Amino acid sequence: MRVKNVVLIGMPGVGKSTVGVVLAKNMGMSFLDSDLVIQEQEGKKLHELIEEHGLDGFLEIEARVNASLNPRTAVIATGGSAVYSDLAMEHLRSIAMVCYLKLPYEGIEERLGDLTQRGVVLREGGTLRELYDERIPLYEKYANITVECENKNIREIVTELSKRLK
Repeated sequence: MRVKNVVLIGMPGVGKSTVGVVLAKNMGMSFLDSDLVIQEQEGKKLHELIEEHGLDGFLEIEARVNASLNPRTAVIATGGSAVYSDLAMEHLRSIAMVCYLKLPYEGIEERLGDLTQRGVVLREGGTLRELYDERIPLYEKYANITVECENKNIREIVTELSKRLK
């Protein structure tokens, strides 16, 4: 059975977009970054949308866009907050294999720069640790496949994903 679509989920900074591009090339699929689709459809950067609509408003936009994605054969990198929408995630699971790129908290903390510039959905006064702890159960809930990314380079992650998806 050939996989129709692949959806990558995980924390910001884990490498969903980077892995996605390489995986798409490796598997002969197209690549879609849902954050870029949101920016294109809304005509604004993620952090501008969060400032303008608030976190809940942004999450509604993200959910609507993710629930409308329906590529033929693509690797889709989602925003880290995609898992907050049950509707969007159920849609993505119905059209794709959902792969969770997992990295321990320390690895995420190390990779992330300015959270606001990245358009990371963080509640007022919230910490990255709280966000991590809140999202992990959601990533685990929706994942068909989990790939441990600690101490692995992009090629190793893509190779593992390719094998597990075939």
